[in-house]
Amino acid sequence: MDFSISSEQKAFRRSVSDFAKRELGGDMRAREKQGAFFWDGWHKCAEFGIQGMPMPSAFGGLELDTTTCLIAMQALGKECRDSGLLFSLNSHMWTCEIPVLEFGSEEQKQKYLPKMIEGKLVGGHAMTEPGAGSDAYSLRTTAKKVDGGYVLNGAKVFISNAPIADLLLVFATTNKELGWAGITGFLVDKDTPGMHISKPLEKIGLKTSPTGEISFEDCLVPDSAMLGREGQGSAIFNAEMEWERSCLFACHLGAMQRQLEECVEYAKDREQFGQSIGKFQSVSHKLADMRVRIELGELILHKVAWMKSRGKRAPLESAIAKLVVSESYMDSSVDALQVRGGYGFMSEYQADRDLLDAAGGKIYSGTSEIQRNIIARFLGL
Repeated sequence: MDFSISSEQKAFRRSVSDFAKRELGGDMRAREKQGAFFWDGWHKCAEFGIQGMPMPSAFGGLELDTTTCLIAMQALGKECRDSGLLFSLNSHMWTCEIPVLEFGSEEQKQKYLPKMIEGKLVGGHAMTEPGAGSDAYSLRTTAKKVDGGYVLNGAKVFISNAPIADLLLVFATTNKELGWAGITGFLVDKDTPGMHISKPLEKIGLKTSPTGEISFEDCLVPDSAMLGREGQGSAIFNAEMEWERSCLFACHLGAMQRQLEECVEYAKDREQFGQSIGKFQSVSHKLADMRVRIELGELILHKVAWMKSRGKRAPLESAIAKLVVSESYMDSSVDALQVRGGYGFMSEYQADRDLLDAAGGKIYSGTSEIQRNIIARFLGL
């Protein structure tokens, strides 16, 4: 197997890194305290082409393969500390843009994709409900067929981008008797009567990525709002999760690389008992473990990207990738804090942000427990 990347991919990675260093900084702490979304960064990402990386050139995208997208998201994760911005970008791209591209009608693609690529429309994904989190298919939000469309009723919770979204991919039950086979996706514009979106919820991490609740009260959407076919919602959801569980977690991998570099520098400079703390095995082994986690994470993420670039499904591999990288990011975040000792407990070093953001990674896109369930199913259990 060839694990090398092309000279073009290396050049693109450098350009993404340079872009992030130059344009995606600013007063991150101030935005975090205010829970403010980084709109300037969002629009600069669109100008650079981030939102259009996996999209066809016919709609204004860069038409990059999955591996190149993964490499770019990893570079963003390393150089951009605004993990909330990155999370919103990932949600927009993999759970709204990609479903429209893969399942949408030509009319839907022409209506939404160019503006989503340009950053003029923000996309979101509304699956989770108060009673349907890990049990994603036990939805209570209903879509009743009427003349000319469907009437939505129900509630969604913990919806990324909801307070700022212009377009939401909403999953609802069109036939309860069919269970998961009775779920359908709908593209719902933010100004649709009967859809109500809450103010941003306060979270312990990813504070600059707005998350909200949505309620539907006799919300009428036209037939043209249906994404794909009636009952195809579960297929849409499963397909998009493969993208999210690879490319989103590439950002985590980049953050882990930044953590390691900073910790190595600290371990070289910090002295105790007459020598740098990196000379002590108890510290150096933590750094070694951090490096191993990055290596293993890269291997499984690149395998998923390799499969998807060749048109293959990767449900097992993407579940393994999500599980490995999310738990590795949490472990490395704890180690990064511990290596710094008392300084790691101080906000100045920002180890707190990595730790709290990493905790979220074990929950969204399917909890670690759900990923293990998926893996077990492939073992015939």
